[in-house]
Amino acid sequence: MEGTHVVTCFLRNRGEVLLLRRSEAVGSYPGKWGGVAGHAEGHPDAGGRTASSEPSSADAREDAAAREEIEEETGLLDACTLAREGVTFEFTDEDLDTKWVVHPYLFDCERRDAETDWETDEFEWVHPTEILRRDAVPNLWTAYSRVAPTVQQVAEDEDRGSASLSVRALEVLRDRAGSFAARENGRWSQLAALAERLLDARPSMAAVGNRVNRAMAAASDAADDEASDRPTAGAVERAAREGIERAYRVDERAAANAAAEIRSDAVLTLSRSGTVRDALLAADRAFVAESRPAREGVGVAERLAADPDGPDVTLHTDAAVAHVLATEDVDALLVGADAVLPDGRVVNKTGTRGAALAAEREGVPAYAVAATDKVRTDDAVHLEEGDAGAVYDGDAEVEALNPTFDVTPADLFSGVITERGVLDESGVSAVADELRALSAWRDGE
Repeated sequence: MEGTHVVTCFLRNRGEVLLLRRSEAVGSYPGKWGGVAGHAEGHPDAGGRTASSEPSSADAREDAAAREEIEEETGLLDACTLAREGVTFEFTDEDLDTKWVVHPYLFDCERRDAETDWETDEFEWVHPTEILRRDAVPNLWTAYSRVAPTVQQVAEDEDRGSASLSVRALEVLRDRAGSFAARENGRWSQLAALAERLLDARPSMAAVGNRVNRAMAAASDAADDEASDRPTAGAVERAAREGIERAYRVDERAAANAAAEIRSDAVLTLSRSGTVRDALLAADRAFVAESRPAREGVGVAERLAADPDGPDVTLHTDAAVAHVLATEDVDALLVGADAVLPDGRVVNKTGTRGAALAAEREGVPAYAVAATDKVRTDDAVHLEEGDAGAVYDGDAEVEALNPTFDVTPADLFSGVITERGVLDESGVSAVADELRALSAWRDGE
């Protein structure tokens, strides 16, 4: 039987995905819920017409088909970025006498205002585990599983910050717990083991551990309230969902508090922090260090400049940070944080310490912006090393250093701006005490 190639695209926003209920006018599976889907016409094994753009390979044709379906079915293509392409799988529907060859995709989407066409009766943004509870097209969960986040991705991702990766970690926990709950199999021990793996995935990023601990603690508390021996998979799924929603909420509140602090000011920043970027929209002018070797500051500068209500933007070299602080009228230094130690020291992208020292020399106040979940519960400092080849890949006998993070003393900051307001060293220490209690769930394993 010749295979019919189709793309299935999941659009993700704030940890949820877009599900579409297929109309009665479609040729297959009317009335069932699915992702954005369509035939990969032009695939060498698909038959039918060739896509008008005639890409040079099957992969390119599938990618083009995925993007075409997103635009036709939702109108959101301009807000979507490819996050992951999953491994192709196939299955046979005997009733339709069709062998489907499914190419799964995951796109991150900045908006939710989908404008659907005739193929869709209704749509909803839901947590992906809702797929398991819906009257869905065959193997929709299988397709999602091929693009869902994994522990390995959390551990190896070098592009996203700790806030984003903490949400990915909660998605991993939610998805596994949801799959267990759908089979009515508690499997607390396996979920606890998964949580431990997530805790170990990025020890440098406090938010990952704190947010996983909070979800597991909430599930454990629910079991205590119900006088149950072990937390259920459903309780873990619900706690992870709530944790994802809370993560976005507190990160946005921290950004809003930072925006209030630097409104209409001229501000210097470095590296890439979504929370800082959102706060900088309130500034009058933004000086952005390019943040070598990955140069993530360039993307920050471009995003700020593209916003019609954003600040005037100046991009400069890392080596010019002290010069800019000394010669330009800068009102504040604003940086993110991958972790804040209990004594108020800030772990962030390398260059933060130098920028804070230069700011102190010029009398410019420095702030770190971070949700309280980024406060560590111990004094451990994990300084990840980047690829040395990004600094030097020549043939000379030269040793290259590419430290990802450095540590800035607390006394170089005027405070840490959080969802609770600006915290001094004693305030940070109090938060660390609160967060330590969240790990108590591990005592009951």
